[in-house]
Amino acid sequence: MTHIQETLAALSAHFGPPAAGAALEAVTEFRGETTVQVSRAALLEVLKFLKETPALSFNFLAYLSAWDAWPDEPRFHVIYQLRELTTATNLRLEVLIPGDDPVLPTATGLFLNANWHERELWDMFGLKITGHPDLRRILLPEDWQGHPLRRDYPLGYEEVEYTFNFEEIEKKKPYAKD
Repeated sequence: MTHIQETLAALSAHFGPPAAGAALEAVTEFRGETTVQVSRAALLEVLKFLKETPALSFNFLAYLSAWDAWPDEPRFHVIYQLRELTTATNLRLEVLIPGDDPVLPTATGLFLNANWHERELWDMFGLKITGHPDLRRILLPEDWQGHPLRRDYPLGYEEVEYTFNFEEIEKKKPYAKD
């Protein structure tokens, strides 16, 4: 049995089998990478279990990021990439966050390096991290308006080009004249 299989068995034994509305909502594998979808309410408990269970020892938060699925709901998909260092095993946790309530609990009590990752989630996506020790912008100036990695963030002077409005926008672009 691989370390990932042992981990999934331990998670199912402790939190119950994956099901909609449960602590573990789904488990997927794609190209050798395993993703466990976790409910927002159970996130810290699952992270603590994975880190502090001696047989699992996922004690390194390799990265924490997100992506915006706007206009679909749930809008934000937050990814926690955990690593078990002795067997070099990676496990990805995914938490789905609705656009009308973009709030997550902080993981800085478990992983110190979550501090700057969570500040980046606030800065780029506007995800509020409750309990964070120093939630402020990390990449942009404090007076910056908006969150640039949101898909509805305005791009400035240029309209967004899609397949349905391609010709209309191409006519407006200032190309060099022959």
